[in-house]
Amino acid sequence: MADLFSAENLVALLTLIALEIILGIDNVIFIAILTGKLPENQRDRTRRLGIGLAVISRILLLFGITWIMRLTEPVITVFGNPLSGRDLILLGGGLFLIGKSTFEIHEKLETEDHVEQSAARRATSAASVIIQILLIDVVFSLDSVITAVGLSGNLIIMITAILIAAGVMLLASGAISRFVEKHPTMKILALSFLILIGALLVVEGWNSEAAHDLHLRNYAYFAMFFSFIVEIINLRFRRKSENPIQLHNQPQLPRAQKSIE
Repeated sequence: MADLFSAENLVALLTLIALEIILGIDNVIFIAILTGKLPENQRDRTRRLGIGLAVISRILLLFGITWIMRLTEPVITVFGNPLSGRDLILLGGGLFLIGKSTFEIHEKLETEDHVEQSAARRATSAASVIIQILLIDVVFSLDSVITAVGLSGNLIIMITAILIAAGVMLLASGAISRFVEKHPTMKILALSFLILIGALLVVEGWNSEAAHDLHLRNYAYFAMFFSFIVEIINLRFRRKSENPIQLHNQPQLPRAQKSIE
């Protein structure tokens, strides 16, 4: 038990917490986009449930670590490139993120007014949102768990890091969701982030060694951070400008409230 509090394990724990939070931001953004389509009284509950399911899936995957390691063995060859179970999951998850995010951008920016289609879109149920969250949770959780195992082989440390990171995500998820919903340009930027993450998952699924050697993840997160800072500056300068553009399926703000914004 004393070994758990060694300097090496404490460094591993802090590193894992930081990585879990960084990887968890992707998940929180995706959950925020999906729950934003629900009635306001269902959003907080569904968001907390989504993050809770992500935590449970990661812990279950940790306990099935032997099965996880077998996922790295090639199971199929496509165009001469051997793909493992993990690769197929990352490919599928990446394509799902790209497709879903592209659809969401189209839905929010398409200028044609289709009354019947808009009514159908507004009828999004909490169950369909949770199913989509579960699908992407598996992808993010698999990536997170494999990263955690590579840094530390101690199950207690890995579970502790996941639980602490989940607590941070739960505290921040509400503020992130409200911020994304309040600013239409930030919502489109968040969806663009998800397309970038999806593309990164596809590359990692197709050739993980090349993605690692080229440090694609570092470039992707730098690009996301830089564009986020630029948009924050834009929001500061536009604070006193005219009313913001309203996206489809976004509640219209009263005129008085718009002027305050």
